[in-house]
Amino acid sequence: MLRNHGLNRRAFLKSTGATAVLGAVGARSALASEVAATGVAPAGLGATPETFDFDEVYDRRGTDCVKWDRAIEQFGPELEVGMGIADMDFRAAPCVTQAIAERSKHENWGYQHRDSSFTDAVVAWNQRRYDLDIDPSTIVWTSGVHPGIIAGLHTFAPPGSRVLMTTPTYNGFYSDLRFARNVAEDSEMKVVDGVYEIDWDDFERRVQRVHAFILCNPQNPTGNCWSAEDMTRMGEICLEHGVPVLSDEIHCDFVTKGQKYTPFASLDPKVVDNSVTFKSNSKTFSLAANKVAWYFSTNPAFMTRLRQYTRADLSTLGMYAARAANNEGDEWLDQLLVYLDGNHDYTEAYIRENIPLVKYTKAQGTFLAWLDMSELMGRIDAQGKADYENRTAAEPVTPASVLQRWLAENARIYLNAGPSYGTGGERHMRMNIATSRTLVKRALDNLSTAVAAL
Repeated sequence: MLRNHGLNRRAFLKSTGATAVLGAVGARSALASEVAATGVAPAGLGATPETFDFDEVYDRRGTDCVKWDRAIEQFGPELEVGMGIADMDFRAAPCVTQAIAERSKHENWGYQHRDSSFTDAVVAWNQRRYDLDIDPSTIVWTSGVHPGIIAGLHTFAPPGSRVLMTTPTYNGFYSDLRFARNVAEDSEMKVVDGVYEIDWDDFERRVQRVHAFILCNPQNPTGNCWSAEDMTRMGEICLEHGVPVLSDEIHCDFVTKGQKYTPFASLDPKVVDNSVTFKSNSKTFSLAANKVAWYFSTNPAFMTRLRQYTRADLSTLGMYAARAANNEGDEWLDQLLVYLDGNHDYTEAYIRENIPLVKYTKAQGTFLAWLDMSELMGRIDAQGKADYENRTAAEPVTPASVLQRWLAENARIYLNAGPSYGTGGERHMRMNIATSRTLVKRALDNLSTAVAAL
């Protein structure tokens, strides 16, 4: 049984009970009711694509969920919609739930052997979806993109040295830099018609005094999907100055309609040889707590050095979940991408029509909305309130924290504060829209009502 790397859906349904499994993996209620009533799955169930119900409001409260329970712990039970940390509120892809359940039948949790099937699944996913050929011998497993990037920092950036980032960028990079005892070198991007662009003069000036460059592709939180031309230019500048590129591509599977994700590893070989790519399906399939990721490079010397700083303490269930997702998760993801694109469209149109104090241009990628809150912060006098509170506050109060609190108390929503994403993040909030459209609407309705009451 343990050598059966694929999952036989029909055998699984038979062994565990069709009704229970359909409920567990989020099949539509009508289908579940039919199976419950007749004891027989409809003809052709295994032959036709399953339809997944992303409209379901899947309640994660009370499950020790960071996205919801930590926000409620901070701001109280009146909070209605948690839209912070970047994971999704949907039921897991059925193939993931089935893989975990199947492996759990073997009631022993000793050391897990990772045979070639796990790596083969990563290679196949990238080839199938992005026409990217990865040499399986270059894939190194790690317990997350963070440990991988930290290994890269230990390899290329001695303690005290500077690391370049185009900002605003993922706030987790700053904690990685602190852990590796590096210094952030922020190159703030320019905003043109709501879209972020590299400030090339600033980028080239700063790259001359750093030891590494962390690229976020697509960019979190702005949602940029970098073009091959832009990344080639970044890569050539870095190569000229001997600066390795550490490319975090954890959001690569989320691209909105009309946009394209270009892997850094698909560029000119000379540029690619000066890079390491870090990936995981923890965002794609909401597997963050399973702690599985990987990195690869075409540069053997880079890989030899990186391996010295890498220790992969991986969980058995995480490996099985990741392999199943990479092998069988395409249809679930394809349907999810259409739904998330609709959430982006809905959010952009709603804000434009109903909340003029907030600005949002549809992201090119990710499931995140980067909101310009400049006018709203002025209307609530966030700076003045912060200045007043700092007269007696034990901990520093910022305008962003004033706004975050105002949103929780008046709109009953939780958003991530923009300044944590580096230079250029001020006056912004990050909103995670990977949830039921019902909750997206509730959050925006609440925000609209709160702003209208000012």
